[in-house]
Amino acid sequence: MHFAKDFLNTLLQLLLLLQLCHSLDTTITSSKSIKDGDFLVSENQTFVLGFFSPGTSSNRYVGIWYEFSEDMVVWVANRDNPVNDTSGILTISADGNLALLHNSSRGPPLWSTNVSVSPVSNNSTMVQLLDSGNLVLVNQLVNNQSGVLWQSFDHPTHVLLANMKIGLDHGKNIFLTSWNSKNDPGTGVCSLKTEPNGSPQIILYKSRTKWWRSGQWNGLHWNGLPNINRQSNNHAFDIAFVNNKDEVTTKWLVLDPSVISVIAIDGSGSIQQLAWQGQRQGWVTIWSAPTDVCDKYGRCGPFGICNTYTANWEKCACFPGYEPNSPEDWKLREGSGGCKRQKGAPSMCKNGEEFVKIPNVKVPDPSTIKLDINLTMAACEQKCLSNCSCLAYASADVRNGGSGCMTWYGDLMDTTQFTQGQGQDLYIRADAIVTVQKGVKEVACQKGDAVDFDPYRDTTQDGSKTHKDLEYFDLKSILVATDNFSASNKLGEGGFGSVYKGILADGEEIAVKRLSKHSGQGLEQFKTEVKLISKLQHRNLVRLLGCCINSEEKMLIYEYLPNKSLDFFLFDRSRSSLLDWKERFDIIIGIARGVLYLHQDSRLKIIHRDIKASNILLDSTMNPKISDFGLAKIIGEDQIQTNTNRVIGTYGYMSPEYAMEGRYSTKSDVFSYGVLLLEIISGKRNSDYDIERRTPNLIGQIWEMWRERQTSGIVDPSLSPSYPVHEVSRCIQIGLLCVQEYATDRPTMSEVVCMLGKDTPLTSPKKPAFILQSSNPNSEAPRRVPSINNVTITMLEAR
Repeated sequence: MHFAKDFLNTLLQLLLLLQLCHSLDTTITSSKSIKDGDFLVSENQTFVLGFFSPGTSSNRYVGIWYEFSEDMVVWVANRDNPVNDTSGILTISADGNLALLHNSSRGPPLWSTNVSVSPVSNNSTMVQLLDSGNLVLVNQLVNNQSGVLWQSFDHPTHVLLANMKIGLDHGKNIFLTSWNSKNDPGTGVCSLKTEPNGSPQIILYKSRTKWWRSGQWNGLHWNGLPNINRQSNNHAFDIAFVNNKDEVTTKWLVLDPSVISVIAIDGSGSIQQLAWQGQRQGWVTIWSAPTDVCDKYGRCGPFGICNTYTANWEKCACFPGYEPNSPEDWKLREGSGGCKRQKGAPSMCKNGEEFVKIPNVKVPDPSTIKLDINLTMAACEQKCLSNCSCLAYASADVRNGGSGCMTWYGDLMDTTQFTQGQGQDLYIRADAIVTVQKGVKEVACQKGDAVDFDPYRDTTQDGSKTHKDLEYFDLKSILVATDNFSASNKLGEGGFGSVYKGILADGEEIAVKRLSKHSGQGLEQFKTEVKLISKLQHRNLVRLLGCCINSEEKMLIYEYLPNKSLDFFLFDRSRSSLLDWKERFDIIIGIARGVLYLHQDSRLKIIHRDIKASNILLDSTMNPKISDFGLAKIIGEDQIQTNTNRVIGTYGYMSPEYAMEGRYSTKSDVFSYGVLLLEIISGKRNSDYDIERRTPNLIGQIWEMWRERQTSGIVDPSLSPSYPVHEVSRCIQIGLLCVQEYATDRPTMSEVVCMLGKDTPLTSPKKPAFILQSSNPNSEAPRRVPSINNVTITMLEAR
């Protein structure tokens, strides 16, 4: 019966294929045209060219799309001249060009390649669609030496394909322009262009205004994209930059032939890198810009610097020796007015001035700089110092200690400071008084750790509460940002309530955590989360931007992280393959550093109490950020542990001493981290097991395989076979050290970070805690949980 059904399905597919075969062509010639309904396909059937109608439009356009994904249109011919019916014909015209004709009109073509074709060869031209996605017009003469007469790669629309150039190439200016809308592929308001002046860079324009820029090419990568090389280190992507007398171009390369990826811009002013996920049958965003407030061009105005690691209302600061142009704007936490030289400041012209080094920055817009690629850095400093109009300098090439010289003479615009190890050094001209006040010539422009955690620090005369580090959003602005909490903006839902994506009036993207009235997180937990996160600053902790309290509504406003949470990728078979070992190891280290910051490096010792995969959010570069501090507790610097009568947490991640006796300490977080580390390696949940058959949970299974030296059975199959066995085995051992039954046996987080960073000998782990847990981790009902370690039974309250 099944055989007959399969045979009929196969037969139907063959019949459909036979019906379509007549409409599939590989070339267009003077004797063979393409009508609406016919298709031109590349040799390996990767790309298809044909007529289409975007979205809800009834207009017809000629476009190129992937054979397996009709929604991904990568090029449009007649984007501004649609056909209003199905009578369009794509043909070789009498002059040898590829032209789009309206069957009912004898007028000029709606679109044409419009190149000069010699009279001798105008009857010998043909069109091919290559497997690269490039549509080419060539001639068929035997002794032809001219090659390609025209190609779509020289005339892109809104998508950049692999190996497609962008920039100035032998007199051609190749750039992207957005669609008007999803229903109209006409030339939109956004464009991605190469700026060749000064030191070349790529700029995204919106309505002819600079919206975002890549920063200049510093010899390794674009200066404003500090994490772009993470992808090329995975041997999937790379960038080829050419700068000579004939061209200033960038070519984006996909090194792994199994990876299908594009770069696209849209009319909202966003640039995204998308990758095809075959098992999911969809496109996923693996990088986008702008994402941070500092990505917006000129966010802090001239002579202002935007700090990526501070709260959004404290993003802007002035360069040393400068002050806000408008102090009132600065008080309102608006930095767009920029900065000016401080009043009464002495002259910076041969008056003992020096340079203050600001590290880790995307240097100011270099389109108006003076560039000398032959100068050393020492010579560059002297060049700038000898010219009173020179306000700053930096190296043009950061390789081998820096070489080449960039000098600025006008407004220093669009400077961004990253976290340590990113960006490059910028040297700002400052008078001697400023350098003496700083004490040193290097200024990090970074803020210190939190001094206290009281979010209601200042009380006004009328008794209302304010806080200089926390922004309070009114309900109306949140409703507008989230489109009245529309379902299309919903990012997720949990026991606490729902999370929505929002866009503020200034274009900043946010995530709104709207607490349910029946949420397990009450007012006190809400205040705890506000108090803690408003003061914590670390690249591996999610940033709280503000909150909104209106009657019974309680909302937390966070930075928006486009790649959701770790469990979204880790425990889904179709998405787990997107996390290769390097990505997972970076996530393991990032989480460890975030927990270490909570335990040791912040001014107060903080125990998170709910470290788990769903509380690890991922930004556009898959950098992990710990979230959800509703259960966090502050303990004294000298305090080792504390107790509670109310055990609240998540099944599978709680340490035995906390689950069974209510005792928690920093070692409780270490246990949770160990569980998470083992989940990252295995791709399995600790709570997935057969409770009726009393089989051990993930920890128990890994422990047994570890003792039997069967580590390969522990590793997520999607990682095979390309992972470093020694490094993975070492991480498994570190995870088992973290989940040992007794807290005193577990390492501290500082020891964990050290073990992850150095290939030093590890101690053998002792038997871990095998706790059988509820088969439903989302269960709301309290449940008595037995332990096969004879630990005291206690009541657990599920989240």
